Amino acid sequence: MSTVAEASVELTRAKHAAGMAAYRQAGMRRARELDHRGPVRFDADGRLHPDILAAYWQHGFYIFEGVIDPAEIEALRCDAGDMLERAPVAPDTKVDAKGRQVLGLDAARETYTLIKPLSDPAGGTDFGDSRHPSKMAEPTPDRDAPAYVVLRMRGMCQYMPAGLRVYGHPQLLAIAASINGDDFVPFNDVIFVKQPNVGGSVAWHQDGVTHWNSPDWNEGIHGFNYQVQIYPTTAGNALWVMPGTHKKGRADIKKMVADNGGSEQLPGAIPLICAAGDVTIVNRQTLHGSFANSSPDLRISITFGFHRRQSVVGQLTALGVKVPGLRYDDQRIANRSSVVAVAIDARRQHYPQERPFVYQPFTGREDAYRFNDDTFNKVIRDYNLYDLAI
Repeated sequence: MSTVAEASVELTRAKHAAGMAAYRQAGMRRARELDHRGPVRFDADGRLHPDILAAYWQHGFYIFEGVIDPAEIEALRCDAGDMLERAPVAPDTKVDAKGRQVLGLDAARETYTLIKPLSDPAGGTDFGDSRHPSKMAEPTPDRDAPAYVVLRMRGMCQYMPAGLRVYGHPQLLAIAASINGDDFVPFNDVIFVKQPNVGGSVAWHQDGVTHWNSPDWNEGIHGFNYQVQIYPTTAGNALWVMPGTHKKGRADIKKMVADNGGSEQLPGAIPLICAAGDVTIVNRQTLHGSFANSSPDLRISITFGFHRRQSVVGQLTALGVKVPGLRYDDQRIANRSSVVAVAIDARRQHYPQERPFVYQPFTGREDAYRFNDDTFNKVIRDYNLYDLAI
């Protein structure tokens, strides 16, 4: 088992992949032993089936198989691929690899996060309220690797028509209502990119920030994230999770790594192996992370999350939407939640044969949130200024 200290000494991409092989195999064996995946099933009342809910609350995650059909996957791949092609070639540049103007230059929030290949930009830093206290191994990329690669892309509802439509997916919204209540509210969204042989890592962390010391703390208070997988995921590029950690409070990640001989290959973790079209759900209190992608496999994960409304109302902004002293009031929550209402109608227009989800906070007001040029400009453009991070 290699340590982070050893990894910093001439650890090539190939050596990293070889050093991860046994860990990946062990994680896959553990995954096969867990009841944590299957098709979406609802009960007679339209709520997520109790067996799935039980598995989610037991493990802190679940894999819904085959949620997105091949045609929609292809549309998501097309839109995400276009975003990726329109990324800057280096930080602070305004052109892409083809010399075109970068997408999102006029956006109110940064659209792209660029990093050095195979690097861990967050581990051991104060990024994201210092949620990533321990650094992952950073292999040396191959000589032909680019100087920078994309790790994250933002604004899927604005820049990806298929992204806006999947945000209104009736099954995914029904699951959100089953877990977080009919008045659930959005968190944020981001597209994670793990390009073959160069994709960076995301150090072990728990997503929640606000409620760890709350007298009302419970295992669901920080909400959850979906990841729509538009390519197959493997043990080499997947998100890894530590089952059951959402129940145990804030983890001492530094100690866990130290107790493991300094290695980031924490025992007990499993990779979320998916086919294209599968959707993962991960409790935001579950300890999770991903390793440098020294594999030849691409992963692009369309990621978006939801909260319980009562977890958000009156809370201070957190993470990437910090505004000192600003609290989430009803107006801000309505502004961000209206994106869901518009997404539902965008999907209804594109898939008229599908029964749309009925979003309780906007019941009776649907006509005001039809997807058109007006609502795009008023609701969707720069919508992530109103993200609800806790």
